[in-house]
Amino acid sequence: MNSSQATARAGSNIALVKYWGKRDPVLNLPAAGSLSITLEHLNTETTVRPDASLKADSLTLDGQPAETSRISPLLDLLRERAGGGPYLAVESRNNFPTAAGLASSASAFAALVTAADQVLGLKLTPSQRSEFARRGSGSAARSIFGGFAEMAAGERADGSDCIAHPLAEPEHWPLKVLVAVTSRSAKPVSSTDGMNQTMKTSPYYPAWVAGVAADLDEAREAVLGKDFERLADVSEFSALKMHASALAARPVVIYWNAATMACIHRVRALRAAGHAVFFTVDAGPQLKAVCLPEAAEQVARELATVDGVVEVMQSGLGPGARLMP
Repeated sequence: MNSSQATARAGSNIALVKYWGKRDPVLNLPAAGSLSITLEHLNTETTVRPDASLKADSLTLDGQPAETSRISPLLDLLRERAGGGPYLAVESRNNFPTAAGLASSASAFAALVTAADQVLGLKLTPSQRSEFARRGSGSAARSIFGGFAEMAAGERADGSDCIAHPLAEPEHWPLKVLVAVTSRSAKPVSSTDGMNQTMKTSPYYPAWVAGVAADLDEAREAVLGKDFERLADVSEFSALKMHASALAARPVVIYWNAATMACIHRVRALRAAGHAVFFTVDAGPQLKAVCLPEAAEQVARELATVDGVVEVMQSGLGPGARLMP
């Protein structure tokens, strides 16, 4: 074991072909694959420090003590892999709103696994870190990698083939992302609860799962071929299908607010006017506008004028989870 502390940074990722629903909630195995972009400027930085005086793991999140119910099971798995180890003091900080639909759990668990791997001396491969990160949050498996990443649903019961892999580096196609923040509050329905509600009650859920494979094929070809219009079409299609399945749940699962909808209309108008931009929305009220670099300034200006938008965050595509000096 490496006895010194370690700090890791990981970027949030935005799914263009969405992950929504699980085939195994215990192992956190998604019902279908997904494809995402890792962001450069929305990230989590996590420090892990072994502490022999602790009687349980501890967590400080954004400067405040927090529950360890989500991180300790994952740390137990890592300690088991290491053949044992001490309890760990974890300090984690996001530079963007937490639990508000901006994939903070993805960046958080990717950073946590990367730092804990170093402290425990495991020397995990990126694929192995992706598998462990998935146990904390399904989307975290993708934040291990930078640029464009694809997540396989896998077929094995133990989940060993349910990992992400890099599709293209950030330099392959340096898209820009404008995040229209419409609320800084934690969302009222967590992603996990929203997924479960949709899986159990939405009549549209089976159709949602059945259509993901074709969407992945189209998105993958669009990314590799740098076909913006094709990627725009399939990304908006995937996002709207995901939310349609949630809207049909009982009780209904609604993540959007009025500003979210206004932003969707604004992006559609910009695209109709010839600007290279499309939208996507995850399980939360924030809209992400993905665009070619030359459209970024115009899109940012337009989103900033939408009533209810409290901030527009800008980012390019960034690297995967990595250790910090």
